Amino acid sequence: MIPDDVIDEVRARADIVDIIGEMVPLKKAGREYKANCPFHEERTPSFCVVPEKGFYKCFGCGKSGDVFAFVMERQGMDFIDAVRYVAGRSGVEVREVNRSNEEEDPHRPLYELNAFAREWFREQLLDAKKGSRARAYLEGRGIGMDVAERYGMGFAPDEWRALKEAAAKHGFEEEMMISLGLLKESERSSESYDGFRSRIIFPIEGLSGKVIAFGGRILEGDGRDGPKYINSPETPIYQKGQNLYGLSWAKNKIRREEVAMVVEGYMDVVSLAAAGFENVVAPLGTALTSEQAKLLSRYCTRVLLLFDSDAAGLKATFRAGDVLLEEGLHPAVVTLPPGEDPDTLVRSGGPGALTALIDDAVDVLDRKLHILDERKYFESIERTRSAVDRLLPTLRAAKDPALRDIYVAKVADRTGVRRETLEAEMEKGRPSQAVPRTQSAPRSAPTLQRHIQKGGAELQLLKVMVRGIEWVERAAELISGEDFYDPHHRAIFQALLDEPEARVPPRSMDPVTAQRFGVILGDQEELSHGVEVFMNSVNRIRVLALDRRIQDLQTRIEAAAGDDEKLELMTTKAGLAADLRELDPNYWASATRRGPNDRYPNEANR
Repeated sequence: MIPDDVIDEVRARADIVDIIGEMVPLKKAGREYKANCPFHEERTPSFCVVPEKGFYKCFGCGKSGDVFAFVMERQGMDFIDAVRYVAGRSGVEVREVNRSNEEEDPHRPLYELNAFAREWFREQLLDAKKGSRARAYLEGRGIGMDVAERYGMGFAPDEWRALKEAAAKHGFEEEMMISLGLLKESERSSESYDGFRSRIIFPIEGLSGKVIAFGGRILEGDGRDGPKYINSPETPIYQKGQNLYGLSWAKNKIRREEVAMVVEGYMDVVSLAAAGFENVVAPLGTALTSEQAKLLSRYCTRVLLLFDSDAAGLKATFRAGDVLLEEGLHPAVVTLPPGEDPDTLVRSGGPGALTALIDDAVDVLDRKLHILDERKYFESIERTRSAVDRLLPTLRAAKDPALRDIYVAKVADRTGVRRETLEAEMEKGRPSQAVPRTQSAPRSAPTLQRHIQKGGAELQLLKVMVRGIEWVERAAELISGEDFYDPHHRAIFQALLDEPEARVPPRSMDPVTAQRFGVILGDQEELSHGVEVFMNSVNRIRVLALDRRIQDLQTRIEAAAGDDEKLELMTTKAGLAADLRELDPNYWASATRRGPNDRYPNEANR
């Protein structure tokens, strides 16, 4: 017996066009594929394959079904053999269980409730009276009902308990609706109310096509306050960092075109689909995660990033680029005009306007180099050194050996830093320097707490950063992860940049680092004089980072083979020393008296 979740995964991963196309000569006709029916004699093609919905149908003989049904009919297989056949062509390992051990999916009631809610929201959108303003709004955004239907879009009317009452008639429990975010608990009374009101609804599907969550965009012009978008909470069937909006519809198109387009939100995905771009997905309200990158790697190797071109958008672009590189993908950046997003661009300029920008997409490292060049980072030794720090995370992230080699050569050429030096710098910040996962049992919580309390400037900065997103943004402007001495602190700093409002450590984080992050997140200590603590911590971290670089340069000067190399290193060291004197004259004077061999290598933890 093959479990249902495995069957769902095989069905989701299968490219029905490729599998049927191995046996039937299909020809593309719009969004569908047509051929003469393989099940009966005919002269004109009436056999149709619809990849978006994963099914085929013959309008002559009436035969229809999914990819398994076709294989069973065409190859004479039973269902289990058909699943194995399709799985073998889709890269899915099939596991089987004894029927006696099979258990019903414990999450089935959650899926059923979400399916009911999607259908209810859809009915409200199609309702002649209730959905009229929502339909008009979508039409104004270039989204017709055919596209809305394809993505299962709906509408939540401005009513407090309409969904609650409709669900109650079908026996759905209030507690379960609250857990899925469909209802919210009132702070003033014991009565719950609809969580989505006066919003366009975007159902979020897993790869199997089941609804796992919802997003809601406020309907403009109704005078309501509140955030533009609200989303379902995380549940046993929905973890936002492990899913991508639109992937269940786009996966086969991505596989055929061998490229995915990543945009910022729901409306961008749907708008681009309406304009004919169907290989588009979006993260779900967070920075792109490694789990989401792994999902994309199943279907393609090239990814186009279409985020805003403002400071926040560029920051998100480069974080996403590094995550994609770590999973062996090749990211490129589509640079949008200032003030434009993919949605507004295709509405004002049509599909051709976006196609032209896609054709000009550049590799993520080339885009970084271009921006650094624009900002004159290569016109002085000090700023060139800072540019190297900004480029190192991307060099480290590149998993593809050939691509990494190209990157290193390009950065060496642009910065004048030798390849060997860059490779040594890359090794310094690799995760392997952190405490390995296979170490002995972690410290007890009290021991760990005492250890972290001694963490010095880095720890104090992280404690401030978890107090609010504004502190994360300010820290990102002043320092980088390269400035951190402690590899655990460096990883926590990066995690906060990726998810400024994180309240639990990410699942992919090293266990020891995650334990430390958990202690920081749970710290209840009052931090008085927050601005002063923040600035003192930042300055201290920068001072210590400069000191470590100076020590490293001194070591390389002493080992230099020739005068030219020694002179270059000494010039760089002099520039860093000037920066250090300006930041902290007392520290520099003290360090000078101690001498180069008496510094405090662990001073970041003092």
